[in-house]
Amino acid sequence: MNRHWEILAIIIISSFVLLAKAAQLQLFNQKYKRLAQNNTLDQQVLYPSRGLLYDRNGDLIVYNKPVYNIEAIYKKIDSEMDTTLFCELLDIDKATFENNLNKDWSSAKFHKSLPFVFLNRVKPELFARFQEHSFQFPGFKTKVRSIRVYPHTNAAHVLGYLGEVNQKVINQSNGIYVAGDYIGQSGLEKYYEPILRGKKGIKHVIKDNLGREVDSFDEGQMDVSALPGVDIHTSLDLPLQAYGELLMANKRGSIVAIEPATGEILCSVSSPTYDPNLLNLDEDRGKTFANLLADDVNKPFLDRSVLAKYPPGSIFKPILSLIALQEEIVSPYKSVSCPGYYEYNTFQYKCHDHPHPGSITTALVNSCNSYFFDMIREVLEVESYNNPSAGLKLLDSYLTMFGLGEKLGIDNSFENAGFIPTPEYYNQLYAGEVNGWRATYVMSIGIGQGELELTTLQMANLAAIIANKGSYYIPHFAKGFSDKNIYQETRFREAKYAGVAAEHYDIIIKGLTQVVEYGTGYNAKTPGISIAGKTGTSQNSQGEDHSVFFAFAPVDNPQIAIAVYVENAGFGGVLAAPISGLMIEKYLNKEIMPFSKRKEEKILNTILIEGVEVNDDLKAELSDLILEDDNS
Repeated sequence: MNRHWEILAIIIISSFVLLAKAAQLQLFNQKYKRLAQNNTLDQQVLYPSRGLLYDRNGDLIVYNKPVYNIEAIYKKIDSEMDTTLFCELLDIDKATFENNLNKDWSSAKFHKSLPFVFLNRVKPELFARFQEHSFQFPGFKTKVRSIRVYPHTNAAHVLGYLGEVNQKVINQSNGIYVAGDYIGQSGLEKYYEPILRGKKGIKHVIKDNLGREVDSFDEGQMDVSALPGVDIHTSLDLPLQAYGELLMANKRGSIVAIEPATGEILCSVSSPTYDPNLLNLDEDRGKTFANLLADDVNKPFLDRSVLAKYPPGSIFKPILSLIALQEEIVSPYKSVSCPGYYEYNTFQYKCHDHPHPGSITTALVNSCNSYFFDMIREVLEVESYNNPSAGLKLLDSYLTMFGLGEKLGIDNSFENAGFIPTPEYYNQLYAGEVNGWRATYVMSIGIGQGELELTTLQMANLAAIIANKGSYYIPHFAKGFSDKNIYQETRFREAKYAGVAAEHYDIIIKGLTQVVEYGTGYNAKTPGISIAGKTGTSQNSQGEDHSVFFAFAPVDNPQIAIAVYVENAGFGGVLAAPISGLMIEKYLNKEIMPFSKRKEEKILNTILIEGVEVNDDLKAELSDLILEDDNS
C-alpha cells in the first residue's frame, strides 16, 4: 500500500512539474511566442508622409512624391530562387541582379543581416507585378518611400535636402532611425527635422507557410498608425524669392529681405544656386552631389546669405553714427573738412569729390570717408589717445546689441557669426608695437573695412533695426505650423533692443532717404515708393570691389528691409542699389512697372561669372512664373 502511494505521489509531482513547465513556455516565456509569431506574423513599418512646406501666401514649395523600392536582406535570400522569373518581373538583366546584390560587405554601410536598397525607383506597374510574386523570393521586400519635390526650384539653400542616415545618427536616435531612413541634411529640412519627419507606424500581417500575406493580425488591434509630419508655413514670399534669383543669375552674391515688424525673412537668395530636385534620392544623386561640391569657383552649395562674411563697406557708417550720437560723442551737425582726402601725419586716405560734409546727414548722402574716419577716432579715443581699447570695448558692446559678431540665431541649420575686432585681437595683431596700437591703426573699420566682417543676413537686420528705430526680432523662416499645438519659438516673438534711443534715428533716416533721392543710392529710387538706403563699396584686394546696399521701405511705414551684396561688381550704387530698388518694387507693388523695365533688363544682361546667359525665352518663362497672381 505504501509503495502504491509513493508511485501515485511521483506521478502527481511529475505531472505538476510538466504542467508548470508548459505554463512557463506557453504563458510566461515570450521567446517561444516570438518564434511562433515570426513564422506567422510580419511586422511592417509604416512610414509617415513628411511635412509639407508652404510660402507665406499659401503656395506649396515642397511636397512628397512616392517612390517604389525593392529591399533585400542578403542572409535571407534563397540561393535556389528563380532568378530568371525575378529579373523578368522587374525588367532587369542578370548582370544588374548580380551587381545590385553583391555589396562591399567590409563597408560599415552594408551588413548581410540588415536590409539595403536592391533596386530603387521601380516603375509602379513593375512594382505591383513583383508584389504579387514576392512570396517566391524570401529575403526581398517591397517598400514604398517618398522623395521631396520642389515645383518651383527656388530657395534651395533655405529649404535644404534629405540624405540617408549614417550609423552615428542611428546609434544616437534611440530607435527613431534605422538603416535606409532619410533625414534632413541642411536648411529647414534639418532644423525642423523633429516635426517634419512624423512618426512611424507598425502593421502586423499574418502569412501562410509560403510567406504570402493572408490577413491582418488580430483585426489590426496591435497595429499602430503612422503620424504624418507637421506642415510648415514659411515666411518666404515665393515670387520675391524667384525674382531675386533671376536678378542674381550669372552673379555671385546674396540678397536677404526681412519684414521689420516681425523679423520674418521674405527672401534669402544665394547665387550661384542649384535646382534642389537634382538632390532627390535617386541613382544619380551621388554624382550630382559630387559635381556641385567640386565646383570650387562658384561654390553652389555655399549659402552666401548666412555663411559668407564680408566687409560691409559704407553701410556701416549709419551704425557708427547712431552709436556716436547715443554716447554724445558727436552732434548731428558736426562739420568736418574734406579736401578729397583724410590726412594723418604723412599718410593720406582718399575720399571722392563731393560737397562739404557739414552734418551727419550730408556726410551720409555723399558717403564722405573723411567724416567717418574722424568719427571713428573720436569713438575709439573717447577716454584718451593712448587708450583706444576702452573706446573699442564701448563700440563692440553696441555692435553686439546690433546683432553683430555673433550668430543671430535664425531657424536654419547653419549660420556664420561674422567678426567684430576686439581689443584682445588688436593687442595680438600689433604685439610688436612698442607702445601698442592706436585708433589711427584701425580707423578703416569706421568706413566698414579692415577686420570688420558681416553676413548679408546681419546687414539686412541692420536695415530692419533702423526701420524700427532701435529694435528687431530675430530673423526667422517659420511663420506657422499645421499642428496648432506647435508654436513659433518664443525667442522669435521677443523684441531685442539695439541700445540706441529712438530719437537718434530720425536724423539717420533723413540722411538715408536723401541717399536714394539724390545721393549715391539714386539707382534704387522707385517712383511712388519712399526708400531709405545706403550704398557701400567693399574693397577687395584680390580683384574688383564688391557692391553693397541696404535699405527699407516705405520710410514712414516700413514693410521690407533688404540687403544686397554682389561680389566683384564695383561701386554699390551701380548694381546692388538698383537690385534693391527692383526687389522693393516687386514686393510692394507685386510687379515691375514700365519705368523700371530698362533697369531690370540691364541687370539681367549683366554677367559677372561664366555660365549660361539668361536668354530672352528663359526670361519670358521666368517672368511668367514670378508674375503669377493668386488665381493662377
